Amino acid sequence: MGIEVVTSSEPLDRLAGSVVIPIVPDGEVEGSLEFLEASLRAWIGRSARAVGVTGRVGQAAVLPPCEGMAAERLIAVGLGGSTQRTLTDVRKAAALAVKLAAEAGGRSLVWPLVQVPGVNDATVAQVLVEGTVLASYRFSRYRSLEGGARIERLAVIAGAEIDTGIRYGRLVGDAVTFARDLTNEPGNILDPERLSGIAWEVAQEVGLECAIYDRALLEELGAGAILAVGQGSRREPRLVHLIYRPEGEVRGRLALVGKAVTFDSGGLSLKPAEGMERMKGDMAGGAAVLAVLRALPALKLPLEVHGVVAAAENLPDGNAFRPGDILRTFSGKTVEVISTDAEGRLLLADALTFAVRQGVELLIDIATLTGACAIALGRGGSGVFASDERARDLLLQAAADVGERVWPLPLWEEYREQLRSEHADLKNTAGRWGAAINAALFLREFTEGRPWLHLDIAGPAWAEQGGLFGPAGATGHGVRTLIRFLELWAGCAEGRQA
Repeated sequence: MGIEVVTSSEPLDRLAGSVVIPIVPDGEVEGSLEFLEASLRAWIGRSARAVGVTGRVGQAAVLPPCEGMAAERLIAVGLGGSTQRTLTDVRKAAALAVKLAAEAGGRSLVWPLVQVPGVNDATVAQVLVEGTVLASYRFSRYRSLEGGARIERLAVIAGAEIDTGIRYGRLVGDAVTFARDLTNEPGNILDPERLSGIAWEVAQEVGLECAIYDRALLEELGAGAILAVGQGSRREPRLVHLIYRPEGEVRGRLALVGKAVTFDSGGLSLKPAEGMERMKGDMAGGAAVLAVLRALPALKLPLEVHGVVAAAENLPDGNAFRPGDILRTFSGKTVEVISTDAEGRLLLADALTFAVRQGVELLIDIATLTGACAIALGRGGSGVFASDERARDLLLQAAADVGERVWPLPLWEEYREQLRSEHADLKNTAGRWGAAINAALFLREFTEGRPWLHLDIAGPAWAEQGGLFGPAGATGHGVRTLIRFLELWAGCAEGRQA
């Protein structure tokens, strides 16, 4: 169930629920709340200081209700000085408020609109909504009883017109929620066929073109890499092709390509048992692509966007592909299989070739591709590899704007030699050293020289523990960055600053 988001012009002191009071340095109440009585402001300031909220970003505490306000409780959150405040500060404060309100049993949250230097009110409202939706997320579909209270309603108090920001914040928050839900689904429920069915349903719901390639059609295409990855499972692979076409002017054509291994055992190169249950999340890249395409009709960007998702289940049985096998990919290039656990790049090889043949100007793939990238950057950030500097810089700007960590990594040409095979055009892995780079270089072989970005989200796609913006499990990392990137690429980014 989603959060109801409303705007209100009612005085803050007349509203019930959990009411947020922004605190600035020295423990004073935010200046924009000057309409509160002086004695009430002084009491709130003293109470906030008494529980350690002195105005620094990241501080928050619940205060008891007080005379003169209808609130069930007050939530004091540090927001820093108004001249140095950023949208990232506001997004964090929104998430903290959700956490404290829910822990106290609250279901309704009230936020006064705060000011951020150089940012319009609609964008501030957008970030408040976004932070609230992300932090409120729970995946409880398979629980008999949902534990604890959760925020069901957000009211933003503002005199200015902020409806556009509210709608945008909901759109982005819902896109991340959609990606998280897909990635959290267990492998016995979400197989390649069901995932392609969901893609079809999304296309019908929002007005996208959709084509689904089953095993027979993949054989006709010659997509030997996708077929090989999926041949060890009774659940057959799929290739999903969604298209968003704008009305009117088209400022560019690009493809988002996602890896969707709905469960990855490693195949015959079997993964260790410890942690294998998390491998239901090896389709986070594909989920991100579907989430972004689902949001595009409402964004109305002047871009033609192709969403290509290669889906398979990688299991070992008597029909599974083997180390030493040589595969013929959709591009015609042959690949010697060194490890069946390096299967994601095989799916992407055929998916990238398919995307190239749609005539796009830019390719972006997103995948939980290598543990090496997670080791290099940790659980908090993803790596980006690029053959196009302009696109790379815009992606880095987009990530910074939305508060997701992305770091550029190199494509060192001499490492390409490690992918040479004695018996085929390429090997699918070159071992441990430089593994994230080698995986990216492997993918580049299937871009046919088109401008290309590769986003390796192996680290941040799954959270081992709950954090500020959500519980343990799927994070939906990359969805907000890609949406923002598309805005920047289309030149439609006015008013949405970091």
